[in-house]
Amino acid sequence: MAAEVIPDQIFMLILVIILAVVVIIVVSQWKKVSQSNNTLKLMEKEIELKKIAMVEKDLENKRIMENPIQLPEEQQAQLTQIRDSTAEVMSNVGYLHSEINERLARLEAQTELKKLEKMLKEIEEKEKKLNKK
Repeated sequence: MAAEVIPDQIFMLILVIILAVVVIIVVSQWKKVSQSNNTLKLMEKEIELKKIAMVEKDLENKRIMENPIQLPEEQQAQLTQIRDSTAEVMSNVGYLHSEINERLARLEAQTELKKLEKMLKEIEEKEKKLNKK
């Protein structure tokens, strides 16, 4: 009878150890997901602040333009051309920022998906091993 108890206890100990390892892995992955979400939220806030700064700058430029100094026609044409060029460049900058942020978000999501799929596969394999016993 004592010989049967020891293998049962060893089996239970192995199960507990496997369960503990799985719990540790799940918790660590959960932390990584949480950190990714926090990073994403931080990036969204940074984008929002940049947008606000751009709007403030635009309002300041409009205020300055509303009180124009009379310049010769040639200089006014040059300023108009510069403003148009600047607006185009700022538009491109905004687009590139958006594209980078979207790609980064996609990359983080893909990475997280791969990690979770791998973890799920490992858990399923461990479950199969346990079910065979």
